[in-house]
Amino acid sequence: MKKFLISIITSLFTLGFAYSTYADGHKVYGPYPITLKGYDGDKTNSVKYTGQMARQVLHDSLKALVKTGDVEKMMAYYNGEDNLEIIAPKSKDDFKIKQTMVSEIGSGNLSGKTYKGAVPGWGNLTGKEVLEHMMTKAGEVEGGFDPNTGFDYTQLISKFAMGAVFYNQAANNYLGKKMEIGQKPNSEPYKEGSYYTGKEHSWDEAFGYWGSAAHALTLSAEQNYNVAKRKDMSSADFNGDGVVDLYSEYTFAHAYYASSYDKGGKTNYLATVNQAFIDGRQIITDAGGRNLNFDERTKLLAQRDIIVDNWQKVIAESVFKYAGSTYKDIVALETIMEANGDTTDAFRKYAKHWGELKGFALALQCGPENLGETAVKLNRMMGLGPVLLNASQVVGIDSNGNFIKDQAQDWSEFKLHMLKIQKLMVDEFGVVAKAKDQLSDMESLAGSMGSADSAEND
Repeated sequence: MKKFLISIITSLFTLGFAYSTYADGHKVYGPYPITLKGYDGDKTNSVKYTGQMARQVLHDSLKALVKTGDVEKMMAYYNGEDNLEIIAPKSKDDFKIKQTMVSEIGSGNLSGKTYKGAVPGWGNLTGKEVLEHMMTKAGEVEGGFDPNTGFDYTQLISKFAMGAVFYNQAANNYLGKKMEIGQKPNSEPYKEGSYYTGKEHSWDEAFGYWGSAAHALTLSAEQNYNVAKRKDMSSADFNGDGVVDLYSEYTFAHAYYASSYDKGGKTNYLATVNQAFIDGRQIITDAGGRNLNFDERTKLLAQRDIIVDNWQKVIAESVFKYAGSTYKDIVALETIMEANGDTTDAFRKYAKHWGELKGFALALQCGPENLGETAVKLNRMMGLGPVLLNASQVVGIDSNGNFIKDQAQDWSEFKLHMLKIQKLMVDEFGVVAKAKDQLSDMESLAGSMGSADSAEND
């Protein structure tokens, strides 16, 4: 049935029709016809975001490499060097992936696309400097984890990179700067020799950074989630060719996290974002290779705002979730320490969750909106590093890139900060899924400490 539908759609595009709605009512991102004036080549589909999907694979592979401690190899994937094998995701059992080399998808790098602004939550380094610093430090410890600082570099690098590259590039660049009047005009090719217009390609590249399968709207949230987990071959293999194409049939990065929250039934982030991408692309396509008029541009920017707002909320939901997980870990550690028990496993779990919290919190600050006081609160409450069992904490980075440690805040104070972070995500970003919600403990914990307005970590 899928192959039959695809055949129909392909035929329609050959005739020059813009038709993205399938017979069953679902929608797919593309194909879209060539609208570029004067193009006389043989291309029939104007959609192309190969570089973005190559970067998704570079990120997944980099994440898998962190535990090896091989800094040179980590840097190779970060810099997008030639002839790189796909380390992750790979085929497993009955989930067969089409590509084995990054170059089979496209070319690109992460380093040149990383957030160029300062990151106050990590020594005020630039985004690129933060990731390079983290990778260097990961090479100095076993398995990507440093028990002396509590840093889980696998989580820190992955979660921050998704925001500093994917979210940053999509929200700030392709949906931001390049959507402005005069930037990448729809009446001109994206660059010399292109078969797609400036606005078409800019929009497509933003979609690639989102990380969704093109056919995500044909699936439930749980199915999209299971595709990312490599557990549902039938849902992934949309064209029915027996393999999963990482370019168009897989769920990556923030699209995966959106599906993880949506399957709980409280949110609809993935479908909302994907629909906005499809609706926005149709507006551009319908312009027929001319510049958008005022009404068209207004409608397009409305779809852009839906995408960016919901994307930000997905990251904020992740901050909320891992603040809750970290809170629960602290409670467990307190119980073990009071009983003089073995804290090894519990501390490792705590470090993992705090690393995810920190990575997502830093990522949240790489978007188009200056978070101002919200960012200050967020960074101070979680600290540069987690509170350690010896009551110390990383508080800074010196000129040589070494960590500076000092006496930490009280465990109870730090625990309360995790709940305050959850409340901040609700108040400032309107999170709804609220995974690992621990806010019911906030009043009693603050009361036991003698103040509902206990000081923030500064």
